[in-house]
Amino acid sequence: MPGTAPGAWRGLRSGALSVRVDPAIAALLLSSVAAAASTAGILPLAWRAHVPLVAIGWAHALAAGAMLGAAFVLMTATLDPTLGQAALGALLGIAFVRFTHAASGTEDLDLGRVDETSETYGYKVLLVNALHSASEGVAIGAAVMVSLPFGAFVALSMGAHNVPEATALGAVLRARGVRLAHAAGLAVVSNVPQILMAVVAVALIQAAPGLLQWALGFAFGALVYLVLAEHLPESYRKAGHTTIALVTIVAMGIVVLIGGAGGG
Repeated sequence: MPGTAPGAWRGLRSGALSVRVDPAIAALLLSSVAAAASTAGILPLAWRAHVPLVAIGWAHALAAGAMLGAAFVLMTATLDPTLGQAALGALLGIAFVRFTHAASGTEDLDLGRVDETSETYGYKVLLVNALHSASEGVAIGAAVMVSLPFGAFVALSMGAHNVPEATALGAVLRARGVRLAHAAGLAVVSNVPQILMAVVAVALIQAAPGLLQWALGFAFGALVYLVLAEHLPESYRKAGHTTIALVTIVAMGIVVLIGGAGGG
């Protein structure tokens, strides 16, 4: 796994070739790719507008597994003498998620009620996805400040997470009569905070390198809390506990194995 000395940022190196990439630009591009990946989650809805609840549960489980895998890899990047800062950052990440959801009135929102008729329900589901993506953006930005390859890996993990998450979101939107193209656009729009927060995280860490461990911890705490408090309960409501556990563990294992193979 790449080192995490504050301010020590590495670009791409291959032999004698060294390419310096501005971290903010890298974060912008990588987070944009992760956000755009959500359109792939809308594609299955082109063949079946009404997705079974169990499929929505599996989608949340896949998203949870990818997020847990990314969180684990982020955690390994904090194993140094500044672990205490990362731990405090994790508490801040949890507090951020709890506060934003409580303030927006979405802390107990069921994200897969395709038969919900409330006029505000669709907007609240979009808002929840946007709030989730903000924490994911911090993860991408912090990872980019560790190294470009590490940032690319975390961004791809978040992109993989965005695909099934968009499927669950798209199922709700399509059930409410939203056209397929519009659902795809809204899935991307809901991930705009991911792009913004990735760039903001890079800017803050560049200005104060000591914030790197705090940001890594913040991302870890927020991502794990989102999985345990939202994605998994959402999955369990729609599919069997054993199936969801298996899907989540397999998805997490794949992300961790890829991260280990690429970070050695």
